Parts: sequence; structure tokens; C-alpha cells
Amino acid sequence: MQLENLTSRQTIFAVASFGGHWIQLLRITRGLADSFTIIYSSTNPKCAAMVDGSDFVLTTDFSRWNPLRIFPSFFGFLRYFSKNRPQAVISTGAAPGLAAIIAARLFGIKTIWIDSIANAEKLSFSGRVARWIASRTYTQWPDLADGKTLFVGNVFK
Repeated sequence: MQLENLTSRQTIFAVASFGGHWIQLLRITRGLADSFTIIYSSTNPKCAAMVDGSDFVLTTDFSRWNPLRIFPSFFGFLRYFSKNRPQAVISTGAAPGLAAIIAARLFGIKTIWIDSIANAEKLSFSGRVARWIASRTYTQWPDLADGKTLFVGNVFK
């Protein structure tokens, strides 16, 4: 994964739902923390303790099964990005990550969607939407790569 045109100490906003998405995000950002300031966001306040020493933004959890809950999450990201302009937003999913990607794109912020390794047969619903919105979309399975979704490896090795 490349973060082209970003320089050291710029800010990356890293967002994921609690659980497997969050664990994958932490594995990705571990390699970025020496070069960038990482602001984390998730749906569970317990995640703040997992990124001790980094700023943390709590967001509302929602899914396609309760879609109206997107509004507090999306508008929260809009408020955050209007005041704090990270140079990039990275998400491993799920729906709250998609809300962040959409909000970031409205501000012209570079966005990267990394679909979960659990999606081995097809991209997640959020990933299928993100591939048309995000600056870059990655899959962790070579069979799912196409012209719009890239494969460069997976988080778990």
C-alpha cells in the first residue's frame, strides 16, 4: 500500500468498527506510526485504551441493518474533518469506515479502503461502495483484484 505524496509527520485518520476490522487496522497502522501522526476512530470506547498515547474519536456504530444510525456518524466525521484536516483517511471497514471515507472525500482528503481479509469470495457491501468513492481500494485476496480494486498482500501473514 502506498501513501504517495504524504510526508513524514502528516496526519492519518484511521477508522474501523470494533472487532476484526479494528484488529486489522491496528496491524496496518503499527507500521505507519513512526512516520505519521495517527488519529484513531472506532465504535467502542475500549478501543481508546488500545491506542494509548494517540488521539481517539468515538463514533456511532451502525450497519445496513440499522441505516438511520449513519447520520450521527457521518455528520460527526464531517464536523471533525472541517476542523481537523488529516492528509489521509484509512479504513478496514465496516459501515462507519465507509461513512468516514465519504465524509473525507467531500473535503478532498485522500482515502484508502482495505477490505477485510474475511471477505474471500467477494468484497464486502461497504467495500463494493467504497471502491467507487475511495481514492484507493485494496483487497486482501488476489482473486478479487480488478482494475479498481488492488491486491498488494494481506494484513495477516
